[in-house]
Amino acid sequence: MKIKLQWLVLAGVLLLNKNAFSQDTNFWIFLCFGQSNMEGFPGVEPQDKTNVDNRFQVLAAVDFPRMDRKKGNWYPAVPPLCRPSTGLCPADYFGRTMVANLPKNIRVGVVNVAVAGCKIELFEKDNYLTYASNAPSWMKNIIKQYDGNPYQYLVNTAKLARKDGVIRGILLHQGESNTNDKEWPNKVKGVYDNLLNDLNLKAEKVPLLAGEVVNADQNGACKSMNAIIDELPKIIPDSYVISSAGCTARPPDHLHFTAAGYRELGMRYAEKMLSLEGYKFAEPN
Repeated sequence: MKIKLQWLVLAGVLLLNKNAFSQDTNFWIFLCFGQSNMEGFPGVEPQDKTNVDNRFQVLAAVDFPRMDRKKGNWYPAVPPLCRPSTGLCPADYFGRTMVANLPKNIRVGVVNVAVAGCKIELFEKDNYLTYASNAPSWMKNIIKQYDGNPYQYLVNTAKLARKDGVIRGILLHQGESNTNDKEWPNKVKGVYDNLLNDLNLKAEKVPLLAGEVVNADQNGACKSMNAIIDELPKIIPDSYVISSAGCTARPPDHLHFTAAGYRELGMRYAEKMLSLEGYKFAEPN
């Protein structure tokens, strides 16, 4: 009887950990969320559609009919990565730069759930419904693609992604719609803490990288927000701010980056992540 009980316990442990055995620890997954700059401004330049290493993958969060991508499957990370109507974003050259500087046995995957124009409140687990219900109709149409709850959609997609790999970091680009909101760092902390809790992750193993909005040197429309974004590491010890200085802005709005600006910003995210993982960053030719 005692032996039979031990076998039952062992079987239960194996069942609970079956996903862990199927995970590839050399497949590094990064969760990406935010507003329009994390979506990527519509329009992808021809040079960005080529030379994407197959070691860099995207998990389709929604269907991409024209690209024959089905929600929930991995594909080579040719932009757009967020939704069919979006464009180049920081995650693109983050991933390309990561695989270019990592050992050949390591792959990188991204999950991108972003909503143009949204405040950070849309990703607040307990308050999103109030914000979403008052959103403009065009934003509601985007939110619908995430089953009405972008935060939970990100969590669910992350759970699906980690069946194949290991979550190693979270990338955030958001803040324009919260300009001058001094509570923004605390609100981000709430979202980050919820992600860690809901996905059973540890902060020291899953840092948060947050990018600045268009900088003052580009006449950024929301440049004052960067001083608030820069406060984030004081609130979240395992967070790092990615400078947008010199990343070219898209006229006339000065809210979004040009393709060159996204490339540079994405490389900076990767440079920081590589340093945290103990790898050197080499400037691309």
